[in-house]
Amino acid sequence: MTVYAMVHIDVKDAEAYAKYAALAGPAVAKYGGEFLARGGACQQMEGQGRARNVIIRFKDMQTALAFYNGPEYQAALEYGLPAAEREYTFVEGV
Repeated sequence: MTVYAMVHIDVKDAEAYAKYAALAGPAVAKYGGEFLARGGACQQMEGQGRARNVIIRFKDMQTALAFYNGPEYQAALEYGLPAAEREYTFVEGV
């Protein structure tokens, strides 16, 4: 079943986050992920929002978890986690 990564981000250090992004994009591609939304304009309707929002589609939960826990993405997180406040969720599609 298709799985979507929903990521909501407030970047605190743009330079470090750029290093994260340079590594994260190829990691997503390696695991067959496809960016559906990546930092475009958004309108928060309820709750507390974040400045940047990303949606990535993966083939299934197993692939999404392999991506997240894989060495490529873990290397990206060394830059990304200290540089931003964020929520990262995988959800199965319908």
